Amino acid sequence: MWVEIKQAQSLMVAEMWKEFFEGEGIPTRILPTSGEPIGRELTAYRVLVPSDKEHITEEVLRKL
Repeated sequence: MWVEIKQAQSLMVAEMWKEFFEGEGIPTRILPTSGEPIGRELTAYRVLVPSDKEHITEEVLRKL
């Protein structure tokens, strides 16, 4: 199961978070909040991580 860890206001910001978390070894998905197809730049996105990695993600965010 995947849980939302962040929301981003654009695809570029969502991809930056995805790259950051994956650089820390945390699998990450991004999905538009509106249900529109992925790839639209000016759509809000949800940044998702596996539920068993949520505590690790929160720890990484605290260190920022």
